[in-house]
Amino acid sequence: MWKYLSWLQKNLVWSIPLAMLAGLVFGKVSDPAFLRSTILPLTFLMVYPMMVTMNFRDLLKPGGNKLQGVTLAINFLLMPAFGYGIGLLLFANQPMIRLALLLTSLLPTSGMTISWTGFAKGNVPAAVKMTVIGLIAGSFLAPVYLKILLGAVVEIPLMQVFLQIALIVFLPLILGALTQNWLVKRFGEQEYNKQYKPKFPLFSTLGVLGIVFVSMALKAKSIISHPDMLPNLLLPLVLIYAINFVISTLIGKILFKRNDAIALVYGTVMRNLSIALAIALGVFGEKGADAALLIALAYIVQVQAGAWYIKFTDRLFGEPSSSPEPVA
Repeated sequence: MWKYLSWLQKNLVWSIPLAMLAGLVFGKVSDPAFLRSTILPLTFLMVYPMMVTMNFRDLLKPGGNKLQGVTLAINFLLMPAFGYGIGLLLFANQPMIRLALLLTSLLPTSGMTISWTGFAKGNVPAAVKMTVIGLIAGSFLAPVYLKILLGAVVEIPLMQVFLQIALIVFLPLILGALTQNWLVKRFGEQEYNKQYKPKFPLFSTLGVLGIVFVSMALKAKSIISHPDMLPNLLLPLVLIYAINFVISTLIGKILFKRNDAIALVYGTVMRNLSIALAIALGVFGEKGADAALLIALAYIVQVQAGAWYIKFTDRLFGEPSSSPEPVA
């Protein structure tokens, strides 16, 4: 089983499109309405394993304030502005698509932030700190941004959004920390890192594929009836990610050394699409299916972009050095 799960995780560029295709076929030949009841458990399956593997002690390490501050500014000032602006420009009369673009640009960092930073030999401890800080900050700011920016065109149930976030972010966060603490005490840190920690992200991948499958199944009939829907939704996503990569790369090259610059890029470009999907479907129900479709497509753009960008990191930021760099 572990071999197959590992393949799915290492080949997201293929497994996510396959999950989308399977959802499309399933939604075409059956009534997928019952799948809505799987959204919450699948979301928990996505988020909880990531929390178990999170190194919360990295939050207590000194330094890195400049890097974290710039990351927060990009994530919660620049990118929400671009997400909102592109939505208003291209989808002025489609409020749920605008909602999806804003959610995508509002919820930064995921386990992929840490993974891609590690693959590129960037500052992994800084990426861990970005992930936790971004997750918590986005959880508090997202409902407020949604209400202020879209409250006039979409009914935003503020309390319901907060409750949904508490259920899919803070509960897994607490349970994940408790689980990690128990495993370390029970088996020792070395055994935990070697035997248990590598397995948890595999379950998270299952959750991602499951919720992508569900979101596609729920919109299958609409997609098949209007095949031009997908290219129209891909355009703003490609635009947002391209802008994000360019801005983060330029800021990283100007302000930081190699390892910190790479962490900055992946800490601002990788979005927490799992939580965005859960809010779209869990809070807005049937109306949120349009938003969920766009967010599901964002997985394809994000994974492909992250995979290709890593091939250019040495050209952009230089070769990794053997000695550690100071954290800005």
